[in-house]
Amino acid sequence: MSKAQPDAPVMTAHRAGLIGCRSCGRVWPEQETTCARCGSALSPPDRRSLQMVWAWLAAGVILYIPANLFPMMSTRTFAGLKGNSEATIYEGVLQLIDHGSYDIAAIVFVASIVVPVAKFIAISWLALVAGRPATVEQAHTRLKMFEVVEFIGRWSMIDVFVVAILSALVQLGFVASIHPGPAAASFALSVAFTMLSAQSFDPRLIWRGLPLRSRTSD
Repeated sequence: MSKAQPDAPVMTAHRAGLIGCRSCGRVWPEQETTCARCGSALSPPDRRSLQMVWAWLAAGVILYIPANLFPMMSTRTFAGLKGNSEATIYEGVLQLIDHGSYDIAAIVFVASIVVPVAKFIAISWLALVAGRPATVEQAHTRLKMFEVVEFIGRWSMIDVFVVAILSALVQLGFVASIHPGPAAASFALSVAFTMLSAQSFDPRLIWRGLPLRSRTSD
């Protein structure tokens, strides 16, 4: 038979009178203004900082549209006698599939289409729920989502890297040459703005929505 236990306080740094440094993670009394470990300024979490998150995210979404509509790469062969070809990200994936490069096509599709869209959705969700009521389990789920967004951010530039490498290697003058298309700059800026949006998010807001007490039972 389960027996109800007294309410157990849900302790957070804020309720303990502490403030965490966003640079090194060290906690200090909330009256401190500078981290003695790394020298960064200490500031309490504030939902108004989400305005910066939304601003960077909106810029990333806007630039992601031309990144998919305009060509990512242009190829010129035999001094233009056989014509020039241009391909968007999606068209490039289809061309890779037609050539039997299924593994590379899958990598480009995931890195250039699935990952950016997933980051837009994840950051939007985190910004919407930050500071709102949550259980401890929900707070941990939000923190894991934030860690995943930060982890996959470093792989978002793979399509731009591929274009840059091909542009550097395939410069055969009369025979063939590859040049970045107008979408390359838009895609790179979209990824950069999305990364800035994720970095602007204050993960300490995740714990602000925890209840004052939680009930446990055996």
